[in-house]
Order: sequence, then structure tokens, then C-alpha cells
Amino acid sequence: MNDTPGWASPGSAPSDGQEPGESRPAGPADRPNPEQPGQNAPQGPGVKWSKEQPPSQWSAPTGPPGATGPGRVPPPAPPGPGWGTPPPGGPAGPGGYGGPGGYGGPGGYGAWGGGWGGPPPAAKPGVIPLRPLGVGEILDGAVSTMRTHWRTVLGISLTIAVLIQIVVVLVQGLFLNSSSAAVLGDPSATLDELTGALGVSMLNSGVVSVITLIGTLAATALLATVTSRAVLGTSVTAAEAWRDARPQVLKLCGLIFLLLLITFVAIAVGALPGILVGGPPGVALTVLGSIGGILVTVWLWVRFSLSPPALMLEKQGVMKALSRSAKLVRGSWWRIFGIQLLALIIANVVASIIIIPFALLATVFSSDGVSAFLDSAGGDIGWAFLIISGIGAVIGSTITFPITAGVAVLLYVDQRIRREALDLELGRAAGVQGYGPGTTPGS
Repeated sequence: MNDTPGWASPGSAPSDGQEPGESRPAGPADRPNPEQPGQNAPQGPGVKWSKEQPPSQWSAPTGPPGATGPGRVPPPAPPGPGWGTPPPGGPAGPGGYGGPGGYGGPGGYGAWGGGWGGPPPAAKPGVIPLRPLGVGEILDGAVSTMRTHWRTVLGISLTIAVLIQIVVVLVQGLFLNSSSAAVLGDPSATLDELTGALGVSMLNSGVVSVITLIGTLAATALLATVTSRAVLGTSVTAAEAWRDARPQVLKLCGLIFLLLLITFVAIAVGALPGILVGGPPGVALTVLGSIGGILVTVWLWVRFSLSPPALMLEKQGVMKALSRSAKLVRGSWWRIFGIQLLALIIANVVASIIIIPFALLATVFSSDGVSAFLDSAGGDIGWAFLIISGIGAVIGSTITFPITAGVAVLLYVDQRIRREALDLELGRAAGVQGYGPGTTPGS
């Protein structure tokens, strides 16, 4: 019994889907069984008809073997040397190879482009075709969503980027503005000083990374509605997207908190043995344990990376969204990891192109000038530098948030198409002709 969630943008009531091995759902219940008597089923073991059967007006020849004449249809000739070669012509008229209902007539195999080229391409009502997606199609769909619905997408991204960067600037300026990098570059520093400076530097980077990560998760969730509508070829305003996402905001906060807690616990468990041992051996053990904890964290993050779209589009609870993500990722971990890593690299390259000029400009307008900033090696940084570089970070995040968010949402859609035949529901929701009950276009 398949009780997978339906598709009503942004989603409908949740339930479990198919297992990874069941790549497509069973065919329609009203399709005749080709192996039952009276359905022209082959009688040999291991022999089955193709799912695409000729029209019903085809019937078995009558009369003794080898007889010819009116009413008899000659057996088909062997196929040509390639798949692009059409079958040889037969008698014209109804029932023949070239007549209506035959291989070359309406409804026959010739309707697939006049040859043996396969079924027609999947419909594309929006930014992606309604079939399993490739890497390029996922990236192109994310960029097309931003380009087509740029007012809504950039408005949401800009709002999130401004809020996140205000927090980052305040935290860096008030709490994390220390000269730990200068201690790390001092050859005369003691082991305790180096250890303390390293801890402060890691804390600074960790806090900024966590704040940025919160912004990325929030952008993914809030842009899920926009991307889902873009798949259907419809648009949505920022007000409509917020109205749709507002009932899930508290659950989204709970999901973000739980994901951050999982990250902290995984890294802390890895580093705890080294901290307890102490001394030089403890430092080495802490580093190794932290690396192991980071690897576990990466595995868990990819496993749960589809939970924000599941939460917003299926109106799931927090735990149900995590389980849905784990179920959709199962068996495709490396593929999803690779695609998201590629999207992250592209986003970081784009962000760096924008941020680096602002950082250089910030050093010019900072109170100590360029030389003092370079000599401090990351020491105390003035507010001018933080604000100017923060403006560059806002612009970079506004452009890159839609890329990473769009890739995550389209990966969720792609996994549901592969495992739960979501393309049929999407086609019907978009009003595409031929996506009614009992059809399997794009499969």
C-alpha cells in the first residue's frame, strides 16, 4: 500500500513513501494484466509483454500457417540495423502497418516521432522537466527560479541576509574581537597561549559559521514555496510565500535548533576524550576526535538536508521531516552530497567575487589603514571594517542563498519523482495534458 504524501503546492498531509528499491510505483489498477488468459499473454516462462502494447484492434492471424490473402496480416519483418529505422511498410488501410492503429498510424508506435525513437520528452511547465533530473538540470532550475521570480526570491534572500549579517557584525564587534591570530603567529608564545588562542579562533569561526548556517536553513525553508510554484510554472509574491510559511515558522525554529544540537553533540563527543586526557597527547587526541566528529556531522547533515523542504512543503512536524529526509536520501547519499557540495562551491566562488572587493575597500576606510590591518594579522578589527565588509557579505548572500536553497528543494522534488512518481501529481497540478490517472509520462 502506497500512502506517500501528495503534492499540493506547497504540500499536503505527510506519510511514508516507498523504499529505495521501489524506484517507481505500481501501474494503474485498471490496466489489463498481460499474463491473464484472454489478454494475449505469452505462455512461455520468463516471457512478458512490454508495458506499451499495440492497440486493441490488433488480432492474431486466422487460417492455416503460411496462408496469405485478404484478412491476413503478414508477420513483421526483422527490425532494421538501428533503433532509428522504422519497421518495413505493410498493406495500407485499416489494420495494416501503415494504416490507422498500426505501427505508422495514429496511436501506434509511429506516433512516437515516426520511428523507434522512444516516448516523447517529458513536459516542462516550469523550471524543470517532469522526470528524474540530472545535475545540470537541478543547477539550471535553481538559477532559473531566481531569474524568473527575482523580485520574490531576492526580496526574501535580502531580508534574511540583512538580519543574519547584523547579528554577525554585532557578535564580532562586541564579543569576538580579539588578537588570537597575533598569538598564533608569535614564535615565542607558550603552548598554553597557543592552545588558548587556537580555541578562541575556532570559537570565533564556529559562531560565525553557525549564524550563517541558520540563515541558509531559513532561506531554504522560506524559498521552498517559491521554488515549488516555479516547478509548476506559477508565480508567488513574497507576501503569499510568507503567509504560506508562517504556520511552520515555530517548527522551522525547532528543526534548526535540533540540527545545530546534533552538530554540537557529534563534535563534542569526538573531542571529549582528548579534553579529558589533557597535555600534548590530549591536544592531538582532541584534534583527531574533532575531525571524526566533523565527518559524522557531514554524514548526518546530508542525511537530514531535505528536512527543511519536507517541513514546509508537506506541512510536516520536526521529527517527521527528519525521518522523511532520511528516507528520501537513503541509497543516494553520495549523489546528494556531490550535488550539494558542487552548489556550495559555486555559491562560495560567487560570494568571494563579491566580498573580496568590499573587504579590500574596508581596509582602506578602516581607522588604521591597510598596513595596520595587515600587520595585525587578524587582531582587533574596527567597526568600519566590519560594516563595509558586512555590506559585501549581504550582497553575496542575497545572490547565493537562492542557489543553495533552490538546489536543496529541487533535490527533494527529484528524489520524490524517482521514488514516489511525484511527476504525475505535478503534471496534474500544473494542468499538463496527458497527465491524468493511469498515465506514466516521463517515467
